[in-house]
Amino acid sequence: MNRKKGDKGFESPRPYKLTHQVVCINNINFQRKSVIGFVELTIFPSLANLNRIKLNSKQCRIYRVRVNDLEAAFIYNDPTLEVCHHESKQRNLNYFSNAYAAAVSAVDPDTGNGELCIKVPSELWKHVDEMKVLKVYIEFSLDQPKGGLHFVVPNMEGSMAERGAHVFSFGYENSTRFWFPCVDSYSELCTWKLEFTVDAAMVAVSNGDLVESVYTNDMRKKTFHYMLTIPTAAPNISLAVGPFEILVDPYMHEVTHFCLPQLLPLLKHTTSFLHEIFEFYEEILTCRYPYAYYKTVFVDEAYVEVASYASMSILSTNLLHSAMIIDQTPLTRRCLAQALAQQFFGCFISRMSWSDEWVLKGISGYIYGLWMKKTFGVNEYRHWIKEELDKIVEYELRTGGVLLHPIFTGVKEKETPAPHLHFSIRHPHTLSWKYYKMFQCKAHLVMRLIENRISMEFMLQVFNKLLSLASTASSQKFQSHMWSQMLLSTTGFLKSISNVSGKDIQPLIKQWVDQSGVVKFFGSFAFNRKRNILELELKQDCTSLGTQKYVGPLKVTVQELDGSFNHTLQIEENSLKHDIPCHSKSRRNKKKKIPLLNGEEVDMDLSAMDADSPLLWIRIDPDMSVLRKVEFEQADFMWQYQLRFERDVVAQEESIHALEKFPTPASRLALTDILEQEQCFYKVRMHACFRLAKIANAMVNTWTGPPAMKSLFTRMFCCKSCSNIVKTNNFMNFQSYFLQKTMPVAMALLRDIHNQCPKEVLAFILDLIKYNDNRKNKKNGHIPSDPSLFKSYAEYGHFVDVRIAALEAVVDYTQVDRSTEELQWLLDLVQNDAVPYIRHKVLSMLNKNPPFTKNTDSPLCSEALVDQLWKLMNSGTSHDWRLRCDAVDVYYTLFGLSRPSCLPLPELGLVLNLKEKKTVLNPIIIPETGTSGQETVGSASIHGLMSGFQTNEEEHLTKDSASTGSGVPPIIKRKAETPLGSPLEPGQVLEKDEDNKVKLKIKFSNSQEDEEIDIDSVHDSQAFIYHQLNILERPSTPGKETTAIENAMISNSAAPLPSLGKESSSSRHGEHHHHHHHEHKKKKKKHKHKHKHKHKHDGKDKEKDMFTFTSSPASGRSLNSPSISD
Repeated sequence: MNRKKGDKGFESPRPYKLTHQVVCINNINFQRKSVIGFVELTIFPSLANLNRIKLNSKQCRIYRVRVNDLEAAFIYNDPTLEVCHHESKQRNLNYFSNAYAAAVSAVDPDTGNGELCIKVPSELWKHVDEMKVLKVYIEFSLDQPKGGLHFVVPNMEGSMAERGAHVFSFGYENSTRFWFPCVDSYSELCTWKLEFTVDAAMVAVSNGDLVESVYTNDMRKKTFHYMLTIPTAAPNISLAVGPFEILVDPYMHEVTHFCLPQLLPLLKHTTSFLHEIFEFYEEILTCRYPYAYYKTVFVDEAYVEVASYASMSILSTNLLHSAMIIDQTPLTRRCLAQALAQQFFGCFISRMSWSDEWVLKGISGYIYGLWMKKTFGVNEYRHWIKEELDKIVEYELRTGGVLLHPIFTGVKEKETPAPHLHFSIRHPHTLSWKYYKMFQCKAHLVMRLIENRISMEFMLQVFNKLLSLASTASSQKFQSHMWSQMLLSTTGFLKSISNVSGKDIQPLIKQWVDQSGVVKFFGSFAFNRKRNILELELKQDCTSLGTQKYVGPLKVTVQELDGSFNHTLQIEENSLKHDIPCHSKSRRNKKKKIPLLNGEEVDMDLSAMDADSPLLWIRIDPDMSVLRKVEFEQADFMWQYQLRFERDVVAQEESIHALEKFPTPASRLALTDILEQEQCFYKVRMHACFRLAKIANAMVNTWTGPPAMKSLFTRMFCCKSCSNIVKTNNFMNFQSYFLQKTMPVAMALLRDIHNQCPKEVLAFILDLIKYNDNRKNKKNGHIPSDPSLFKSYAEYGHFVDVRIAALEAVVDYTQVDRSTEELQWLLDLVQNDAVPYIRHKVLSMLNKNPPFTKNTDSPLCSEALVDQLWKLMNSGTSHDWRLRCDAVDVYYTLFGLSRPSCLPLPELGLVLNLKEKKTVLNPIIIPETGTSGQETVGSASIHGLMSGFQTNEEEHLTKDSASTGSGVPPIIKRKAETPLGSPLEPGQVLEKDEDNKVKLKIKFSNSQEDEEIDIDSVHDSQAFIYHQLNILERPSTPGKETTAIENAMISNSAAPLPSLGKESSSSRHGEHHHHHHHEHKKKKKKHKHKHKHKHKHDGKDKEKDMFTFTSSPASGRSLNSPSISD
């Protein structure tokens, strides 16, 4: 382990330091959707015996590797292509999640691993021992990439540039390995030289400074040369190529914007205010924007709306809008502000490890919130904080908690810090997308809690300190050990806080960062007239999923007749009751004005309130300084007073929400008054529309007068002379525009006694459609209940928002009609649609609105569906981490953690547990029992206990593979004993090279080229993967690598039992090995002989079975060991 320590004590997991990388893509073919290029990495060894260099590379075809101009042997091995193998009958999500986490670990750059293992040529070993520089040169190509790079090629006439064809990089977290070989880690920084040769009509936009763009001799192509001198991690490198129109920002010439042809007018309008965001961030951080240039590129079919990379952002073209579009303006501005915040924290300052991600996401989200407060005002900001808080609370209480700073002590997957989840949180790539979104949300809310504790002034000083340290480090061109100052860790961040503020925030960190869960309060009160005190009772629920106990200060605001008073309660371990003194006696004089919290004095009609009590309303934690859910009981008139007279938007929202429980004429009146009050924040009025509809439905038997909101809408938006005709559209007042849009939607939710929409409301909505200005609307009429109509609108080619609306309808049909055909159509879309975002949305919708769930019987739940979804997550989505995790979510929603109920019971109900020498009920058959069940099944499956689900014709194969230990040792043995003694597997050729080394040449089934594999390096690959899976529980004997690995594999290969009557030889064999591992070597030799013997007599089926070259080394499966995969 390299212990080159900077101030923050960063220890690189790699035995070398990368200082510079060249990426040169010299051919981009839009017809074939292919890319050809090379990379060159400049590496300084930090260990004397460096003889293997591990790098990341996915889906790239690698042609040659050279180290310091010498050809180098390499192995390319991607275990995430197919997670579980030959595991035809299992279908158990626990097993899959463990195997998937192990596969991701096996190539995780943060543990020094990678898909590509390069052998340093022996001629350079002396050179390495002297710690001299190595230059690693790799030629590669990409053909029709499914991830990493997205080609958009419109199907029309003309050249590629005329058609607006473009390509851009995309991905979730560190996904740069999908489009060029690199060290795909946020903690490995280096400087970059980026060169892209493209058609003369195209522009290549990438990171850093454009040094020059040069035409080729025939003038048909152009090469763009970029230099990025600020040390940057590979995941922050990006590329966009297309016939872009270019706009230099008129206010800041170092900022350039790019859009697709003919969208320049929209681009000008959309980006016209970006300089204000720059000014805001630079001012609060008292620090210049860290890069020399900034570029925004707007592309079609974007993966996410905003993706930030070093000195550039790739954004969705759907964010562009003209001055006419009111609704899009605030949304687009928010996206651009988010992108810019991430330039400072996320791109310029990177993270040390995955468990420090929360700091970067938290800081960028927090400063974005400050920008929002300044731009849209305090109401909008507080509304957003409440919205985010509600989201995280709802998610944590439903799923069991989001952990911001996971610490991985145990090596084993089952010792995961989040056992309640159906996925591992050890890597970003195994996380559910929803969890990742909630993680970001919680991170910025916790930053706000830290600000509450230390003050905003100190908070901004901390950020400034971090940026200036990073800025100094980034300018040390030849002092790469200084660059670790540009990496932020949790401990470094907390140290800065205590240095700057002198405050100890450890309890806060322990509560919200080091553990998951939110606080759930139940509150009620009684007024004691004798003592003139308020007796407040506050209970906490600490036992439900996703909750935690809170101890500390809690603010309570009480509005009395004589004013508003704040009290800070100390929440102790078991304290429930709190006595709060009241300041006012009950109504002494009737006509006095009542002072509010903001100093305003108002007249109130006090007839509704309790004559004995001076209390108007009570609020628990009004500043949202705890991540909590509060259920507070107070009388309906108190909620109504709070809604009418409390000026804080959060209080108004809370009271609107609470009034749903009180469907009375008084509640109806309070909500109607709010709708009419123009001083009230528009989002509160929109919320009131929907609550009023709910109250009207609850009061359907006693409701008098016209339907809810109808007369109000008529009065506000219709002609005086003819009340069913809407006035000419006039959107000068944004607030009334949003209200006018919301009211009809809320009215459509009204129902009469027969649960039908009232006739008056239908007539009203038809008039709206009829008399509104519909010149630009396509269709008018009743939509038939027919999925084929929606399916036609969901096809590729329609605008993305139209497609998503149509898809939502199809998902609804699937759920209501239980239609296999519609479900199949949706799953086909997930596999084949051209747009990654649509594929992701379909799975998200199915997860949110599933056709059935794990506890229900449904005709849709079939073996074929299980197979299809299993294939999808096992091997069909290896090109897109997000999509794979979406598929896992859907599988979990439909079938749960254990074996899906619709599958036939496996032939074998009992399994022999070799470890404990006893027979147990097969863990897969045991029904799901929550957490504990998951742990047992999980650990069992990873130790290969789950066997015996072969059909009869598979049985003899399994016996053989169990007795042979695995598919790979035969190869290794050949090297150990007789290199050419035993027959080769199909597609293999053994060759000798110049220095008499045996090389194994493998012809891959899906490619024309041979790939050479140096057998020596196969050992490493196997050993390290087994280490990753934690299957190798004892150290291998030095000098006896082969046998140790072989034994470990044999001892862990599960012994399948064809029948319970007689114990098969293979299982005895396995058991024998397990318990007599350290016995005399003679025995080992005997076994070896046995293996060889078996191997010779095996049939061809077995050879086929054992060498499927898309196989994965890290699946943690019991029966077949890893083999080398393409």
